[in-house]
Amino acid sequence: MYIQKIFEDREIGKEYEIKGWVYRIRKMKDKVFIVMRDSYGIIQIVFDATSPHFNDADKLKSESSLIVHGKLKEEPKAPGGLELQGTKLEIVHIGEDFPIQKDYSKEFLADVRHLWLRSRKLTTTLKVRATAIKAIHEYFDADGFYEFQSPILQSTQAEGGSELFEVKYFDQKMFLTQTWQLPAEAGIFSLEKIYTVSPTFRAEKSLTSRHLTEFWMIEAEMAWYNFDQMISCAEGLVKHVVKRVLEDHKEDLENVMERDTSKLLPTIQKEFPRITYDKALDLLKNKCDFEVEWGKDLRTLEEEKLVALYDTPVIVTHYPKIVKAFYMKEAPGRPEVVLGSDFLAPEGCGEIIGGSEREENIDSIIARLKAQGEDPKNYGFYLDTRKYGSVPHAGFGMGLERVVKWVTGIDTIKDAIAFPRTPNRFYP
Repeated sequence: MYIQKIFEDREIGKEYEIKGWVYRIRKMKDKVFIVMRDSYGIIQIVFDATSPHFNDADKLKSESSLIVHGKLKEEPKAPGGLELQGTKLEIVHIGEDFPIQKDYSKEFLADVRHLWLRSRKLTTTLKVRATAIKAIHEYFDADGFYEFQSPILQSTQAEGGSELFEVKYFDQKMFLTQTWQLPAEAGIFSLEKIYTVSPTFRAEKSLTSRHLTEFWMIEAEMAWYNFDQMISCAEGLVKHVVKRVLEDHKEDLENVMERDTSKLLPTIQKEFPRITYDKALDLLKNKCDFEVEWGKDLRTLEEEKLVALYDTPVIVTHYPKIVKAFYMKEAPGRPEVVLGSDFLAPEGCGEIIGGSEREENIDSIIARLKAQGEDPKNYGFYLDTRKYGSVPHAGFGMGLERVVKWVTGIDTIKDAIAFPRTPNRFYP
Protein backbone atom coordinates (compact mmCIF):
# COMPACT_ATOMS: atom_id res chain seq x y z
CA MET A 1 0.00 0.00 0.00
CA TYR A 2 1.36 3.38 -0.97
CA ILE A 3 0.90 6.30 1.41
CA GLN A 4 -1.04 8.31 -1.16
CA LYS A 5 -3.69 5.56 -1.28
CA ILE A 6 -4.25 5.85 2.47
CA PHE A 7 -5.04 9.56 2.13
CA GLU A 8 -7.32 8.83 -0.82
CA ASP A 9 -9.25 6.10 1.05
CA ARG A 10 -9.30 7.81 4.48
CA GLU A 11 -10.84 4.68 6.06
CA ILE A 12 -10.59 5.51 9.76
CA GLY A 13 -9.97 2.42 11.88
CA LYS A 14 -8.68 0.34 8.97
CA GLU A 15 -5.29 -1.35 9.38
CA TYR A 16 -2.77 -0.59 6.63
CA GLU A 17 0.66 -1.96 5.74
CA ILE A 18 3.22 0.44 4.27
CA LYS A 19 6.84 0.09 3.22
CA GLY A 20 9.30 2.96 3.22
CA TRP A 21 11.89 4.99 5.08
CA VAL A 22 12.08 7.16 8.19
CA TYR A 23 11.73 10.74 7.01
CA ARG A 24 11.77 12.25 10.50
CA ILE A 25 11.69 10.73 13.98
CA ARG A 26 10.93 12.19 17.39
CA LYS A 27 11.49 10.12 20.52
CA MET A 28 9.78 10.76 23.83
CA LYS A 29 9.73 8.85 27.09
CA ASP A 30 6.50 7.06 26.32
CA LYS A 31 6.06 7.54 22.55
CA VAL A 32 7.99 7.41 19.29
CA PHE A 33 6.69 9.54 16.42
CA ILE A 34 7.87 8.38 13.01
CA VAL A 35 7.16 10.36 9.88
CA MET A 36 7.54 7.73 7.20
CA ARG A 37 8.01 8.38 3.49
CA ASP A 38 7.64 6.49 0.26
CA SER A 39 7.70 7.73 -3.32
CA TYR A 40 4.11 8.99 -3.00
CA GLY A 41 4.19 11.00 0.22
CA ILE A 42 4.59 11.02 4.00
CA ILE A 43 2.50 9.87 6.97
CA GLN A 44 2.99 9.87 10.73
CA ILE A 45 3.10 6.60 12.71
CA VAL A 46 3.00 6.46 16.50
CA PHE A 47 4.27 3.65 18.73
CA ASP A 48 3.58 4.14 22.42
CA ALA A 49 5.26 2.50 25.40
CA THR A 50 2.56 -0.19 25.66
CA SER A 51 3.41 -1.53 22.20
CA PRO A 52 5.66 -4.62 21.98
CA HIS A 53 7.43 -2.77 19.13
CA PHE A 54 8.20 0.36 21.14
CA ASN A 55 11.84 -0.59 21.83
CA ASP A 56 12.46 -1.41 18.16
CA ALA A 57 10.93 1.92 17.13
CA ASP A 58 13.20 3.67 19.64
CA LYS A 59 16.27 2.22 17.85
CA LEU A 60 15.44 3.76 14.49
CA LYS A 61 17.38 6.57 12.85
CA SER A 62 16.62 8.81 9.91
CA GLU A 63 16.42 6.93 6.59
CA SER A 64 16.13 3.51 8.22
CA SER A 65 13.98 1.25 6.05
CA LEU A 66 10.98 -0.50 7.55
CA ILE A 67 7.60 -2.14 7.06
CA VAL A 68 4.82 -0.89 9.33
CA HIS A 69 1.29 -1.96 10.14
CA GLY A 70 -1.03 0.52 11.80
CA LYS A 71 -4.64 1.58 12.27
CA LEU A 72 -5.65 4.86 10.69
CA LYS A 73 -6.96 7.66 12.86
CA GLU A 74 -7.46 11.38 12.58
CA GLU A 75 -4.80 13.64 14.09
CA PRO A 76 -4.97 17.35 13.23
CA LYS A 77 -1.33 17.91 14.24
CA ALA A 78 -0.01 15.20 11.92
CA PRO A 79 0.95 15.87 8.25
CA GLY A 80 -2.26 15.70 6.26
CA GLY A 81 -4.38 15.34 9.41
CA LEU A 82 -4.03 11.54 9.59
CA GLU A 83 -1.71 9.14 11.41
CA LEU A 84 -1.28 5.44 11.94
CA GLN A 85 -1.35 3.92 15.41
CA GLY A 86 1.43 1.39 15.00
CA THR A 87 0.51 -2.27 15.54
CA LYS A 88 3.52 -4.00 13.97
CA LEU A 89 7.05 -2.96 13.02
CA GLU A 90 9.50 -4.87 10.86
CA ILE A 91 12.91 -3.23 10.59
CA VAL A 92 14.48 -3.89 7.19
CA HIS A 93 17.65 -1.90 7.90
CA ILE A 94 18.72 0.54 10.57
CA GLY A 95 20.58 3.30 8.79
CA GLU A 96 23.77 4.87 10.04
CA ASP A 97 23.70 8.51 11.14
CA PHE A 98 22.41 10.27 8.05
CA PRO A 99 24.97 12.87 6.87
CA ILE A 100 22.36 15.41 5.74
CA GLN A 101 20.82 17.52 8.45
CA LYS A 102 19.72 21.15 8.36
CA ASP A 103 21.57 24.18 7.01
CA TYR A 104 24.12 22.46 4.81
CA SER A 105 25.71 24.35 1.90
CA LYS A 106 24.64 23.78 -1.70
CA GLU A 107 28.13 22.50 -2.46
CA PHE A 108 27.88 19.84 0.26
CA LEU A 109 24.44 18.79 -0.97
CA ALA A 110 25.90 18.47 -4.48
CA ASP A 111 28.65 16.22 -3.10
CA VAL A 112 26.02 13.91 -1.59
CA ARG A 113 23.54 14.23 -4.43
CA HIS A 114 22.95 10.47 -4.39
CA LEU A 115 21.48 10.90 -0.88
CA TRP A 116 19.91 14.32 -1.39
CA LEU A 117 17.70 12.77 -4.08
CA ARG A 118 15.59 11.50 -1.15
CA SER A 119 14.50 15.02 -0.21
CA ARG A 120 10.84 15.81 -0.83
CA LYS A 121 11.57 18.71 -3.17
CA LEU A 122 13.88 16.73 -5.41
CA THR A 123 11.49 13.78 -5.34
CA THR A 124 8.64 16.05 -6.44
CA THR A 125 10.77 17.65 -9.15
CA LEU A 126 11.74 14.26 -10.55
CA LYS A 127 8.08 13.22 -10.56
CA VAL A 128 7.23 16.35 -12.55
CA ARG A 129 10.08 15.54 -14.94
CA ALA A 130 8.76 12.02 -15.48
CA THR A 131 5.23 13.31 -16.09
CA ALA A 132 6.55 15.90 -18.55
CA ILE A 133 8.29 13.16 -20.54
CA LYS A 134 5.13 11.05 -20.52
CA ALA A 135 3.13 14.05 -21.76
CA ILE A 136 5.64 14.65 -24.55
CA HIS A 137 5.20 11.12 -25.84
CA GLU A 138 1.41 11.47 -25.56
CA TYR A 139 1.38 14.69 -27.55
CA PHE A 140 3.49 13.49 -30.45
CA ASP A 141 1.83 10.06 -30.59
CA ALA A 142 -1.62 11.68 -30.81
CA ASP A 143 -0.44 13.75 -33.79
CA GLY A 144 0.99 10.84 -35.76
CA PHE A 145 4.70 11.39 -35.09
CA TYR A 146 7.24 8.57 -35.06
CA GLU A 147 9.95 8.42 -32.41
CA PHE A 148 13.34 8.48 -34.12
CA GLN A 149 16.83 8.15 -32.68
CA SER A 150 20.05 9.55 -34.08
CA PRO A 151 23.66 8.86 -32.98
CA ILE A 152 25.02 10.34 -29.76
CA LEU A 153 28.48 10.21 -31.37
CA GLN A 154 28.55 12.45 -34.43
CA SER A 155 31.24 13.51 -36.90
CA THR A 156 29.92 17.02 -37.58
CA GLN A 157 28.64 19.93 -35.54
CA ALA A 158 25.46 21.94 -35.99
CA GLU A 159 25.35 24.58 -33.25
CA GLY A 160 28.91 25.89 -32.93
CA GLY A 161 32.36 24.35 -32.75
CA SER A 162 33.29 26.02 -29.46
CA GLU A 163 30.57 24.04 -27.68
CA LEU A 164 31.69 20.59 -28.79
CA PHE A 165 32.88 17.76 -26.56
CA GLU A 166 35.55 15.94 -28.54
CA VAL A 167 35.70 12.14 -28.17
CA LYS A 168 38.44 9.74 -29.31
CA TYR A 169 36.75 7.16 -31.51
CA PHE A 170 39.35 4.47 -32.21
CA ASP A 171 41.78 6.39 -34.44
CA GLN A 172 39.22 9.03 -35.42
CA LYS A 173 37.89 12.20 -33.80
CA MET A 174 34.17 12.50 -33.08
CA PHE A 175 31.88 14.66 -30.97
CA LEU A 176 29.11 14.20 -28.44
CA THR A 177 25.92 15.34 -30.08
CA GLN A 178 24.72 18.92 -29.74
CA THR A 179 21.48 18.08 -31.50
CA TRP A 180 19.88 15.23 -33.42
CA GLN A 181 18.79 17.66 -36.13
CA LEU A 182 21.11 16.93 -39.03
CA PRO A 183 20.49 13.15 -39.03
CA ALA A 184 16.82 13.83 -38.28
CA GLU A 185 16.47 15.90 -41.43
CA ALA A 186 17.40 12.74 -43.32
CA GLY A 187 14.71 10.84 -41.39
CA ILE A 188 11.81 13.05 -42.48
CA PHE A 189 12.21 11.88 -46.08
CA SER A 190 11.15 8.47 -44.81
CA LEU A 191 8.83 9.05 -41.81
CA GLU A 192 7.81 12.70 -42.46
CA LYS A 193 7.00 13.64 -38.82
CA ILE A 194 9.51 12.51 -36.17
CA TYR A 195 10.60 13.39 -32.64
CA THR A 196 13.09 12.31 -30.01
CA VAL A 197 13.74 12.60 -26.27
CA SER A 198 17.49 12.36 -25.92
CA PRO A 199 20.57 13.60 -24.03
CA THR A 200 22.46 16.52 -25.54
CA PHE A 201 25.91 17.89 -24.77
CA ARG A 202 27.23 21.45 -24.91
CA ALA A 203 30.75 22.36 -23.78
CA GLU A 204 29.68 25.76 -22.47
CA LYS A 205 31.77 27.03 -19.57
CA SER A 206 28.72 28.63 -18.02
CA LEU A 207 27.86 28.39 -14.33
CA THR A 208 24.46 30.08 -14.45
CA SER A 209 21.22 28.71 -13.04
CA ARG A 210 20.07 28.04 -16.63
CA HIS A 211 22.93 25.96 -18.05
CA LEU A 212 24.11 22.35 -17.93
CA THR A 213 26.75 20.62 -20.00
CA GLU A 214 24.56 17.50 -20.29
CA PHE A 215 20.84 17.97 -20.64
CA TRP A 216 17.85 16.39 -22.37
CA MET A 217 16.28 17.76 -25.51
CA ILE A 218 12.91 17.08 -27.05
CA GLU A 219 13.35 17.64 -30.75
CA ALA A 220 10.87 17.42 -33.60
CA GLU A 221 11.26 17.62 -37.36
CA MET A 222 8.36 17.79 -39.80
CA ALA A 223 8.26 17.48 -43.59
CA TRP A 224 5.98 19.92 -45.40
CA TYR A 225 5.59 22.19 -42.32
CA ASN A 226 6.08 25.91 -42.70
CA PHE A 227 7.30 28.34 -40.05
CA ASP A 228 3.89 29.09 -38.54
CA GLN A 229 2.88 25.42 -38.42
CA MET A 230 6.10 24.58 -36.59
CA ILE A 231 5.45 27.29 -34.00
CA SER A 232 1.89 26.08 -33.46
CA CYS A 233 3.14 22.52 -32.94
CA ALA A 234 5.71 23.65 -30.37
CA GLU A 235 3.17 25.84 -28.56
CA GLY A 236 0.75 22.92 -28.35
CA LEU A 237 3.48 20.77 -26.84
CA VAL A 238 4.21 23.30 -24.08
CA LYS A 239 0.51 23.64 -23.27
CA HIS A 240 0.04 19.87 -23.06
CA VAL A 241 3.04 19.38 -20.78
CA VAL A 242 1.93 22.12 -18.37
CA LYS A 243 -1.66 20.81 -18.38
CA ARG A 244 -0.60 17.24 -17.55
CA VAL A 245 1.78 18.37 -14.80
CA LEU A 246 -0.97 20.41 -13.13
CA GLU A 247 -3.40 17.50 -13.42
CA ASP A 248 -1.01 15.09 -11.71
CA HIS A 249 1.07 17.27 -9.37
CA LYS A 250 -0.80 20.45 -8.48
CA GLU A 251 -1.03 19.56 -4.77
CA ASP A 252 2.64 18.63 -4.48
CA LEU A 253 3.70 21.74 -6.39
CA GLU A 254 1.76 23.91 -3.97
CA ASN A 255 2.49 22.07 -0.71
CA VAL A 256 6.01 20.75 -1.23
CA MET A 257 7.47 23.21 -3.74
CA GLU A 258 5.48 26.24 -2.50
CA ARG A 259 4.73 26.97 -6.15
CA ASP A 260 2.01 29.45 -7.05
CA THR A 261 0.34 27.28 -9.68
CA SER A 262 -2.03 30.09 -10.70
CA LYS A 263 0.93 31.59 -12.58
CA LEU A 264 0.88 28.57 -14.91
CA LEU A 265 -2.79 28.78 -15.84
CA PRO A 266 -2.42 31.53 -18.51
CA THR A 267 -0.03 29.20 -20.37
CA ILE A 268 -2.88 26.73 -20.82
CA GLN A 269 -5.64 29.26 -21.34
CA LYS A 270 -4.10 31.85 -23.67
CA GLU A 271 -2.38 31.90 -27.03
CA PHE A 272 1.29 32.78 -26.75
CA PRO A 273 2.13 36.23 -28.13
CA ARG A 274 4.29 36.13 -31.25
CA ILE A 275 6.52 39.15 -31.76
CA THR A 276 9.35 39.78 -34.18
CA TYR A 277 12.89 40.49 -33.09
CA ASP A 278 12.36 44.07 -34.31
CA LYS A 279 9.26 44.40 -32.13
CA ALA A 280 11.15 42.92 -29.18
CA LEU A 281 13.83 45.61 -29.52
CA ASP A 282 11.14 48.26 -29.71
CA LEU A 283 9.44 46.96 -26.55
CA LEU A 284 12.75 46.80 -24.71
CA LYS A 285 13.50 50.39 -25.63
CA ASN A 286 10.09 51.93 -24.97
CA LYS A 287 8.72 49.74 -22.17
CA CYS A 288 11.86 48.63 -20.36
CA ASP A 289 14.33 51.45 -21.05
CA PHE A 290 16.75 48.95 -22.56
CA GLU A 291 18.36 49.69 -25.91
CA VAL A 292 19.78 46.76 -27.90
CA GLU A 293 21.78 47.25 -31.07
CA TRP A 294 20.11 45.57 -34.05
CA GLY A 295 21.94 42.37 -34.94
CA LYS A 296 22.86 41.47 -31.37
CA ASP A 297 21.36 38.37 -29.79
CA LEU A 298 19.17 38.91 -26.74
CA ARG A 299 21.02 38.33 -23.48
CA THR A 300 19.54 36.85 -20.32
CA LEU A 301 18.78 40.23 -18.77
CA GLU A 302 17.04 41.46 -21.90
CA GLU A 303 14.99 38.28 -22.19
CA GLU A 304 13.86 38.63 -18.59
CA LYS A 305 12.81 42.25 -19.11
CA LEU A 306 10.87 41.31 -22.22
CA VAL A 307 9.06 38.29 -20.75
CA ALA A 308 8.07 40.30 -17.67
CA LEU A 309 5.62 42.15 -19.94
CA TYR A 310 3.60 38.93 -20.39
CA ASP A 311 2.06 36.17 -18.25
CA THR A 312 2.73 33.37 -20.75
CA PRO A 313 5.76 32.31 -22.74
CA VAL A 314 6.47 34.80 -25.52
CA ILE A 315 7.62 33.72 -28.98
CA VAL A 316 10.26 35.93 -30.60
CA THR A 317 10.62 35.41 -34.36
CA HIS A 318 12.64 36.65 -37.35
CA TYR A 319 16.06 36.94 -35.73
CA PRO A 320 19.04 38.42 -37.60
CA LYS A 321 20.71 35.78 -39.74
CA ILE A 322 24.09 36.59 -38.24
CA VAL A 323 23.15 35.18 -34.80
CA LYS A 324 21.45 32.00 -35.99
CA ALA A 325 22.53 28.64 -37.42
CA PHE A 326 23.34 27.99 -41.07
CA TYR A 327 20.33 25.75 -41.70
CA MET A 328 17.66 28.39 -40.98
CA LYS A 329 15.73 29.68 -43.99
CA GLU A 330 15.96 33.36 -44.88
CA ALA A 331 12.72 35.31 -44.50
CA PRO A 332 11.08 36.14 -47.85
CA GLY A 333 11.98 39.69 -48.84
CA ARG A 334 14.35 40.11 -45.88
CA PRO A 335 17.53 38.10 -46.45
CA GLU A 336 19.13 39.66 -43.35
CA VAL A 337 16.73 37.76 -41.04
CA VAL A 338 15.71 34.11 -40.78
CA LEU A 339 12.55 32.19 -40.06
CA GLY A 340 13.80 31.26 -36.62
CA SER A 341 12.08 31.56 -33.26
CA ASP A 342 12.77 31.33 -29.54
CA PHE A 343 10.14 30.59 -26.90
CA LEU A 344 10.99 32.59 -23.77
CA ALA A 345 9.42 31.36 -20.55
CA PRO A 346 8.26 33.60 -17.69
CA GLU A 347 9.86 34.04 -14.28
CA GLY A 348 13.45 34.26 -15.47
CA CYS A 349 13.62 30.82 -17.06
CA GLY A 350 14.71 32.09 -20.46
CA GLU A 351 14.61 30.21 -23.74
CA ILE A 352 12.85 26.85 -23.53
CA ILE A 353 12.38 26.22 -27.27
CA GLY A 354 14.32 27.16 -30.37
CA GLY A 355 12.93 26.35 -33.81
CA SER A 356 12.98 27.32 -37.45
CA GLU A 357 11.90 26.60 -40.94
CA ARG A 358 14.86 24.86 -42.59
CA GLU A 359 16.57 26.02 -45.76
CA GLU A 360 15.74 23.49 -48.48
CA ASN A 361 18.00 24.95 -51.21
CA ILE A 362 21.42 23.30 -51.37
CA ASP A 363 23.20 26.32 -52.87
CA SER A 364 21.97 28.57 -50.06
CA ILE A 365 23.16 26.09 -47.43
CA ILE A 366 26.61 25.80 -49.00
CA ALA A 367 26.92 29.58 -49.13
CA ARG A 368 25.93 29.90 -45.46
CA LEU A 369 28.41 27.20 -44.42
CA LYS A 370 31.24 28.93 -46.23
CA ALA A 371 30.26 32.30 -44.75
CA GLN A 372 30.56 30.74 -41.28
CA GLY A 373 33.98 29.27 -42.03
CA GLU A 374 32.78 25.69 -42.42
CA ASP A 375 33.87 23.24 -45.10
CA PRO A 376 30.78 21.93 -46.96
CA LYS A 377 32.63 18.64 -47.57
CA ASN A 378 32.13 17.83 -43.88
CA TYR A 379 28.36 17.95 -44.42
CA GLY A 380 28.13 15.60 -47.38
CA PHE A 381 25.36 13.40 -46.00
CA TYR A 382 23.34 16.47 -44.98
CA LEU A 383 23.69 18.11 -48.37
CA ASP A 384 22.55 14.86 -50.01
CA THR A 385 19.13 15.40 -48.43
CA ARG A 386 18.80 18.52 -50.60
CA LYS A 387 19.86 16.73 -53.81
CA TYR A 388 17.18 14.07 -53.93
CA GLY A 389 13.64 15.35 -53.51
CA SER A 390 14.19 18.32 -51.19
CA VAL A 391 10.99 19.61 -49.59
CA PRO A 392 9.97 22.47 -47.27
CA HIS A 393 10.29 21.40 -43.66
CA ALA A 394 10.72 22.77 -40.14
CA GLY A 395 11.59 21.68 -36.63
CA PHE A 396 12.35 22.69 -33.07
CA GLY A 397 14.10 21.64 -29.89
CA MET A 398 12.82 22.02 -26.32
CA GLY A 399 15.09 21.88 -23.28
CA LEU A 400 13.49 19.52 -20.77
CA GLU A 401 15.32 20.81 -17.70
CA ARG A 402 14.41 24.43 -18.41
CA VAL A 403 10.75 23.48 -18.71
CA VAL A 404 10.91 21.56 -15.43
CA LYS A 405 12.65 24.49 -13.74
CA TRP A 406 9.94 26.86 -14.90
CA VAL A 407 6.96 24.66 -14.03
CA THR A 408 8.22 23.71 -10.56
CA GLY A 409 9.54 27.17 -9.72
CA ILE A 410 12.91 25.88 -8.53
CA ASP A 411 15.89 28.24 -8.38
CA THR A 412 18.33 26.35 -10.57
CA ILE A 413 18.25 24.02 -13.53
CA LYS A 414 20.67 21.78 -11.64
CA ASP A 415 17.75 20.52 -9.56
CA ALA A 416 15.72 19.62 -12.66
CA ILE A 417 17.83 16.50 -13.30
CA ALA A 418 18.93 13.73 -10.95
CA PHE A 419 22.69 14.12 -11.44
CA PRO A 420 23.60 17.50 -12.95
CA ARG A 421 26.73 17.98 -15.04
CA THR A 422 28.40 21.38 -15.13
CA PRO A 423 31.95 22.56 -15.94
CA ASN A 424 33.03 21.85 -12.36
CA ARG A 425 30.58 19.12 -11.32
CA PHE A 426 31.04 15.56 -12.61
CA TYR A 427 30.58 13.57 -9.37
CA PRO A 428 28.53 11.77 -8.22
